Amino acid sequence: MEDAYQKLRKRLDDMATGYPATESGIEIKILKRLFAEAEAELFLGLSPLLETPADAAKRLQRDPDQTAAQMEQMAKKGLLFRKRNGDLVRYAAVPYVVGIFEHQLKRMDEDFARDHEEYFETAFGRSVQSFKTPVLRTIPIDRQLVADYPVAPYEDVLEIIQKQEKIAIAPCVCRTTTHLAGKECDKPLENCFSFGSHADYYVENGMGRYITKAEAKEIVSNNEKAGLVMQPFNSQKIGGMCSCCGDCCGVLRSLKMHPKPAELVQSNYFAQVAQEECTGCETCLERCQMDAVEIVDEIATVSLDRCIGCGLCVTTCPSGAMQLMQKPQDQQYLPPKTGMHTYIRIAEERQKNPLPG
Repeated sequence: MEDAYQKLRKRLDDMATGYPATESGIEIKILKRLFAEAEAELFLGLSPLLETPADAAKRLQRDPDQTAAQMEQMAKKGLLFRKRNGDLVRYAAVPYVVGIFEHQLKRMDEDFARDHEEYFETAFGRSVQSFKTPVLRTIPIDRQLVADYPVAPYEDVLEIIQKQEKIAIAPCVCRTTTHLAGKECDKPLENCFSFGSHADYYVENGMGRYITKAEAKEIVSNNEKAGLVMQPFNSQKIGGMCSCCGDCCGVLRSLKMHPKPAELVQSNYFAQVAQEECTGCETCLERCQMDAVEIVDEIATVSLDRCIGCGLCVTTCPSGAMQLMQKPQDQQYLPPKTGMHTYIRIAEERQKNPLPG
């Protein structure tokens, strides 16, 4: 007979990027670390759509006060998302990624980090990019990199920041995890962006701090210097934006496992080389997070199967040989309108039902 944690594993596997089983059972060990048994049982009945504790209690035939207290406690532990609107407080069940894992900044320790890395290597890493609609999208770090083409607002890092009323910054959970697991990475740590109600959630839970638009733009500039890939959530209305490296980021690491990462990222851009201007300096080799560039006969070449269109190779090319090009119109990708639309689309592709049974 299945216990609460085995049922929870299946419930999470129905949501977004999934939560696959392993032979070792490491995924159950992680759930037992995160959830008390009563929390696991409540999570099984909660919806990914925002609802008040009173509505959830009525639907689940539970005590309203006890349900409210338990949902708030789970939100504080990063197991549920919380949204406040004046006195109205609503909660939603979230997937393991993007969601529960990212919310564990305060609870992450060496043991948890090593367990997560084991899970990523044995099962979860292969599931993150196993469907057509990605959770995150790679966009150019600077709109001015794109040759001769306008950039849509949801693909312009600075425009995304400019449109926000609230911005919070937090340490990158991926680099935090890999550091604790004993892996080396010299990239800056505090550069995970959240916006609006997501920013409120991070600050209320002590995971991040509010920053100004000017501070956010300075962080983006530093990201470019450090060679980080900008990846907002794959939607036109963006709740968060990651600053990723190929050594730590779960999404980029999953992409690197694939022989053709370009097929999975749904990027609208690609890099190309003006061969007559290339000096073969190899600067682009170090900048590329996808191993998409190689030097052939002292000239850089870009593998279009591996290029994800981030533009990092363009920003530091001393001769100007690297250019970022927009794909043809018939290959352009339009992101879903909201994060919920993204998750619904992923569920349809995975033939899963994210709503409670």
